[in-house]
Amino acid sequence: MSKEKVLAYIPARGGSSRIPNKNIKDFLGKPLVAYTIEQALALSFVDRVIVDTDSPKIAAIAKKYGAEVPWLRPAYLAQDHSQAIDSILYTVKKLIKEQQYKSDYVLILQTTSPLRELEDIKKCWRLMRQSNADSVLTVCPTHPRLYNLSRENDLLLVNRPKKQSDNVQDWPAGFILNGCFVYLVKTEALLKEKTDITKKTKAVVCPKWRSIDLDIPEDWFLAELIYKNKKNLAQKIKKFK
Repeated sequence: MSKEKVLAYIPARGGSSRIPNKNIKDFLGKPLVAYTIEQALALSFVDRVIVDTDSPKIAAIAKKYGAEVPWLRPAYLAQDHSQAIDSILYTVKKLIKEQQYKSDYVLILQTTSPLRELEDIKKCWRLMRQSNADSVLTVCPTHPRLYNLSRENDLLLVNRPKKQSDNVQDWPAGFILNGCFVYLVKTEALLKEKTDITKKTKAVVCPKWRSIDLDIPEDWFLAELIYKNKKNLAQKIKKFK
């Protein structure tokens, strides 16, 4: 066990328009939130697992699966336009003020990443401990060329390689945040910079095929299909030639 305190913070807001009741919707036999709670509880370096929700129903289910729900999130932090970082800071500060509990690290785990593996989280923890990072998060590979569209639908290339070339191999590798798999941040840096992507951020690369964020119904059905076959898929990908 680590002597340092690690808070596993699981956000689970009640409102979800694209996938109603997403956090407690049945995902292959269990409420979606249960998968993340069970992962957090399985980590030996985590000493508290807290679900942050505005919903009494989600709170009851979270407690059933072993998480703490010390209070319900205020309504003003649970709107569609509410910023996630505000809820994280609210929870961290309230724990310090009301329970005299200040963690050394905050491990933010989204419920919408059911294909996340324990090893993904452990890699972030190892990288944090072995480097000078204030935060570590997960990314997945993407195409190196990034475009935006203007209001007139003009295609605008945002990034360019040092060497002008159409060959993908000549471009720096591209990465995107992978469905908010894992965010691990030092509490001091979180409180000071008020962001979970700090000035000293490092990343762990995860496979693209597991980097699904459940946002729309298509994501949900695809994730269920992959989850049911993930061991077979992993083996096939590893052996692919």
